[in-house]
Amino acid sequence: MKMTERAEQIWETFKGELIVEPTEDMQQALSTAIKELADRLCTDVGEMECPIEVVRQIADEVDYLGDL
Repeated sequence: MKMTERAEQIWETFKGELIVEPTEDMQQALSTAIKELADRLCTDVGEMECPIEVVRQIADEVDYLGDL
């Protein structure tokens, strides 16, 4: 799966749960939430066990979708 496809799949899943029209702000909020999740996981399980760079990369990809 290409990086953009991965981000699009996450964004589409998120939008599917909304009861209102999605906005760019929501997309940015999702990206921020994914980054916070990555940070939280790494704090809880330890940096060596957590693939933080992968999770943060996914968050950046979701954020980037707004620029497409």
